Amino acid sequence: MSRAVSVWVLPDQLTTDHPGLAAAEAEVGRDNVRVVLIESRSALRRLPYHRKRQVLHLSAGRHFAGRLRDAGYAVDLIAAPDSRAGLLQHVGRHRPARLVTMAAADFPARRWQAGAMADDLRIEVEVLPNAMFLVGRYDPIPAPEPGRRYVMESFYRAMRKRFGLLMERDGTPCSGRWNLDADNRRRLPRGRHVPEPPRFEPDEITRRVMAEVESSGHGVGSTRGFDLAVTHADAEAAFDDFLAHRLADFGPYEDAMSRESGVLYHSALSPQMNLGLLEPLSMARSAEAEYRAGRVPLNSAEGFIRQVIGWREFIHWQYHRQMPGLRSANAWDARRPLPRLFWDGETDLRCLGRVVRRLIATGYTHHIERLMVICNFCLLAGVDPAAVADWFLSFYADSHDWVVLPNVIGMGLNADGGLTATKPYIASAAYINRMSDFCPGCSYRPDRRTGEGACPFNTLYWNFLIEHEGTLRSNPRLGPAVLGLSRLGGEEREAVRRQAAAFLESLEAYAGPAPEPDTRRVEEADLPEEACARSGRPFSRRQGLAAERERERVEYCSDACREGRGRARGGPAA
Repeated sequence: MSRAVSVWVLPDQLTTDHPGLAAAEAEVGRDNVRVVLIESRSALRRLPYHRKRQVLHLSAGRHFAGRLRDAGYAVDLIAAPDSRAGLLQHVGRHRPARLVTMAAADFPARRWQAGAMADDLRIEVEVLPNAMFLVGRYDPIPAPEPGRRYVMESFYRAMRKRFGLLMERDGTPCSGRWNLDADNRRRLPRGRHVPEPPRFEPDEITRRVMAEVESSGHGVGSTRGFDLAVTHADAEAAFDDFLAHRLADFGPYEDAMSRESGVLYHSALSPQMNLGLLEPLSMARSAEAEYRAGRVPLNSAEGFIRQVIGWREFIHWQYHRQMPGLRSANAWDARRPLPRLFWDGETDLRCLGRVVRRLIATGYTHHIERLMVICNFCLLAGVDPAAVADWFLSFYADSHDWVVLPNVIGMGLNADGGLTATKPYIASAAYINRMSDFCPGCSYRPDRRTGEGACPFNTLYWNFLIEHEGTLRSNPRLGPAVLGLSRLGGEEREAVRRQAAAFLESLEAYAGPAPEPDTRRVEEADLPEEACARSGRPFSRRQGLAAERERERVEYCSDACREGRGRARGGPAA
């Protein structure tokens, strides 16, 4: 009888500390262990996933297979219609005595592992606990009551205590405060330089994957400009760069949004974390070490640690608590189809268009743009939560079922009845104007609720309050917002309702294949920096003459310089 043991490593379990590898090697020795990785066509094509996401997943998996081979493991990398077909092929070819795997992060795969997998493969299967989340080691709420609301803050504090992060010897939090979020709400100052994150030139493996993905004709976005870390070494280098150049300012500008920078001071490493190329607890301890060494302020270290061991873990916990019902949750009875603008970025709303076009180009926007621009709009507009979730899954490079459903359906759209977040995260244009530079130059006015030029975020916000006034009044966290309705008389309420209805009626729905964005459109933030031919000033990120002009025609930073009236390089104003 064969002593061989196979270890199935799922595509998002590329951790160097995979418990299946350790368990199998301890049992039969490395020479008798064979690792199997499946490139499942059904998983890659279930939705029109962003092409950069497809490249990331395939290239990271192939690099991981090479790393395992270099370490002396036999590796079976199989392209198959689905995981079941790939594993049947592997079992039929190699006849292992049994199969070891780690529980999937996503619910459908975990349910199959725990249920029909052994019968389907006709082999003994051992499913080990998922070791990529801290809640697998310590669950602050091991027996949640059905329907009861649990807040992330209590969960987060329990995790801090358990893992000893930013704690004093007497068991109190550093500075005596658990949460410094109130210190982290600054708008980015005009003209402030933001360090760019590192970029990684695609190697031969990645270039081959890029060609495969482009030739498949499936997905949104493009592989052009792909520069993400696809190996453990590159991911660690990217994290080291974040610690050195951006973590110190992460806290104050955590919620800021910018036309010019889509990353700002964020790590932008959630895609790598979610694949196992980076270990979350190690990242949190490294951030704490920067604070202890005096290199970063406490609010920045605490803000980052809260995202990693607080919100990320709480989201994963909520996902498995609420599945499978979470996917169909729709507490606000939102039925509107997703507007076409989410597929092409064509809208007069400057903030929304900018964020969507940035996402189409890169596969990434940071969490406030996701929550307070995209989800805020969809909640106010009454867009179907399942459609919004599928859109997030399609467009974001860091998307996985376990992170999207609770973040979008639960927190962003509050469609789970408040189980994930205790209030809907809704806001008018005032918030976007306060935290970003999107509003200047927009077709709409952030200070108008109705009438000509009124920002739709304002109209939809007040319309949402009017429509759901009874429900919202029962939520103490929304009291001040709902009380604002007392200032609106019957005539103004009717004006809000009419203008909101007209705007919503104008939204073009889109239900077909994802349209390709107009790549001819020039975005200021995507242009290389150039010096004005007259003044010498850099102007690529300063609007130049016009952001819509073709790049080769723009030589001057302003009309004054083009007409010879601006200050010449090294001379007085003309």
